[in-house]
Amino acid sequence: MRYLIFLLMLFSGPALHAQGLESNISVHDPVITKEGDTYYIFATGAGIQVWSSKDMKLWKHEPPVFSATPEWAVKAVPEFKNFIWAPDIYHDNGQYYLYYSISAFGKNTSAIGVATNKTLDAASSDFKWTDHGMVIQSVPGKTDFNAIDPNVIKDENNTPWMVFGSFWGGIKQVKLGNDLLHVADGLNEIKTIASRIVQKEPADAIHAGPNAIEAPFIFKKEKYYYLFASIDYCCRGKNSTYKMIVGRSKKVTGPYLDAEGKPLAKGGGTILLEGDSDWYGVGHNAVSDFDGTSYLVFHGYAAKENGKPKLRIEKLKWIKGWPVVQSN
Repeated sequence: MRYLIFLLMLFSGPALHAQGLESNISVHDPVITKEGDTYYIFATGAGIQVWSSKDMKLWKHEPPVFSATPEWAVKAVPEFKNFIWAPDIYHDNGQYYLYYSISAFGKNTSAIGVATNKTLDAASSDFKWTDHGMVIQSVPGKTDFNAIDPNVIKDENNTPWMVFGSFWGGIKQVKLGNDLLHVADGLNEIKTIASRIVQKEPADAIHAGPNAIEAPFIFKKEKYYYLFASIDYCCRGKNSTYKMIVGRSKKVTGPYLDAEGKPLAKGGGTILLEGDSDWYGVGHNAVSDFDGTSYLVFHGYAAKENGKPKLRIEKLKWIKGWPVVQSN
């Protein structure tokens, strides 16, 4: 038996690579969905990074969504080089809607776009990404928000809503049109649903400021909508302080309150998961239910790999109406 285990350890690595499969993959800002018997991860990267898996453990690197830079994106953000951030995948009307972020780093020169596809199976004759261009844009000096990190959900009335935001004025929410391709409300109707700072005056429209909150994700579980977000700082290797917070509401539009009853719009947020000796920081999560189990999907900065961002998938359990990361 020990000899058999040794052989498996010795040859499993090369065999997996021969099949194009990898474990312990490096991703940033992952979101997950499932079509048929296959799971798909979309993540930040050139043209949008895509991975597929049969078991959420071994992953195959798929071709990127965009092989060439979308023309509209270069017009909106001249320095954009097809390195696309923080996608979100949503299935409705018989097709997949892939929302994605383009931005100039450290600025709110940003926009959210959307592409659609009938299937995620690249081998299917129906597989083709169709880009529909811009959904919403932020402009320095004109908007107090940063148009990145989108997430879409429909409420109990079948009305679609998008949450988004990073720093600046915090996490915003806007109604989408029924086609899921356009914003239905004007910019003056955009609501702040989470923020780390309470400002008496409007947020500075030029500088990001101290409002270190981003990556919103809304998940419906029984009678509550749960708003997840990431706070503090990502992308700093061993100096990353990323962590995840959560609040809940019976309405998709909020107000979202943490476990102590403090509004997320006024600095509240119950810590869901934070860094430890093995992970410098963890964040930018999505939540999905598969076969009756809730999964928390996110990236962490691995201490053993000098802060390299790695995919993490953890099971969630729900205790007294609140999500808790399940201990292994």
